Amino acid sequence: MKPYYEHAGITIFHGRCEDILPGLPPVDLVLTDPPYGIGEAAGKNKSRGKLAVSKDYGDEAWDNAPPDAALIDLARSKGRYQIIFGGNYFHLPPSPCWLVWDKVNGETDFADCELAWTNLPKAVRMMSWQWHGMLRQNNEPRFHPTQKPLGVMAWAISQAPECASLGDPFMGSGTSLVAAKNRGMTAWGIEQSERYCEIAAKRLSQEVLEF
Repeated sequence: MKPYYEHAGITIFHGRCEDILPGLPPVDLVLTDPPYGIGEAAGKNKSRGKLAVSKDYGDEAWDNAPPDAALIDLARSKGRYQIIFGGNYFHLPPSPCWLVWDKVNGETDFADCELAWTNLPKAVRMMSWQWHGMLRQNNEPRFHPTQKPLGVMAWAISQAPECASLGDPFMGSGTSLVAAKNRGMTAWGIEQSERYCEIAAKRLSQEVLEF
């Protein structure tokens, strides 16, 4: 497989997860945010929100259906530790540790929180990070309709025991890889959209930390 981007231990692969993932090496931590299958890519976000205008990311089909259970299981098998955002949308084993992100949305019809399933041997953990329209903590640029803040991804990584490598089978605009790079980890990511591969590559090529 030829990488779309490769530099300083960080690698991006462009293509379908089910085609690329079987050939990738295991990592210490799989941190990923798969499509939930709720149509967030289909222009839904642009009509929502009361306190700030939501950005229009276009109308795409990649969130029309979730990945099948076998693909989620394959993704999990690649990591000694696993953190899966949107875990409440997938069939996953019981866990003592869910990560809860309070989005501090204000009065909107978006969810107040997002949940990440983990296999971490610890109790539930929660953090707050504002992320709606123009009201984004640290004024972080937003490139993707379901993008997680860099601070949230960095916090998620910090919840796992000491890890040197990370994999993200549903990479999006590459926030998990940027967080891994900032911690000196090696990482690989997979993304089916070349548009978002290019955005992720540009973010990773920046030498200045994003937060």
